[in-house]
Amino acid sequence: MTDENKLLIFGMGYSAGFFAKRMIDRGWRVTGTTRSDRGRERIAALGAGACHFDGTETNLSDDLKSAITEATHVLVSAGPDEFGDPVLKRAWSELGQAANLRWIGYLSTVGVYGDHDGAWVNETTACRPVSKRSIFRVAAENAWMKFARATGKPVQIFRLGGIYGPGSNPLEKLKAGKSRRIEKPGQVFSRIHVEDIANALEAAIGRKTDHEIFNVVDNEPAPPQDVIAYGAKLLGMEAPPLINIDEAEMTPMARSFYGENKRVSNARLREDLNVTLTYPTYREGLKALVETVGADK
Repeated sequence: MTDENKLLIFGMGYSAGFFAKRMIDRGWRVTGTTRSDRGRERIAALGAGACHFDGTETNLSDDLKSAITEATHVLVSAGPDEFGDPVLKRAWSELGQAANLRWIGYLSTVGVYGDHDGAWVNETTACRPVSKRSIFRVAAENAWMKFARATGKPVQIFRLGGIYGPGSNPLEKLKAGKSRRIEKPGQVFSRIHVEDIANALEAAIGRKTDHEIFNVVDNEPAPPQDVIAYGAKLLGMEAPPLINIDEAEMTPMARSFYGENKRVSNARLREDLNVTLTYPTYREGLKALVETVGADK
């Protein structure tokens, strides 16, 4: 890869930061947006450039305008709110006129599917979001598809499962004594290791496809209490006791996750983008993370 590949990331957070590092290692020039000076320091530590963007600016800064003009690829990791997608609200015109832009990726969530009572869903399943945050995501996805039709820019949407990886995973909570095993019969969640998000995005950039939407999840939707029990076993700890969801004290947001039950298929990711997951289930993912929390083998 050469400096002709220039990636601009709106919202250089956890997942986007791993992807940025991946592409920097490939020789790409990467710029990320941030809201704070601390964010600038974190971006600089990755070897990337930084621009300020918080979604409220009336006018974009000159350095961000320049980054958009030069970008060959854009990844949007900034979340929407009740007022819509912040990137499209502030940078529709600039992105639409960016002559070098060959690809836009938008990070969404499998929450857009809503509740399917444990049934399998795929990218052709109708979205019926339940939570406000998922309703906002559906609106943002639709806005990006509208942008693609209006401007001719290629846009791909990546619906992510529950994200885990170094520094953010069930093992960390177990070691800190903050983990609980909450049981709701039949409940499963789909997950994805942060490195496999980077694998999916890199594959999408380098491969032509007729599809615009991809589920980015691992191969095995699993009950959350099973994941925690397996993590405890890896750490040589006793698993926390099972708590029935009806008896568990939970925040409204935490409880809302249990109101959506579905098995998310990643067939399109594997077959159309030809992605081989580094961590095909939570077992491989957690095994690889044991040393990062200082656990004994």
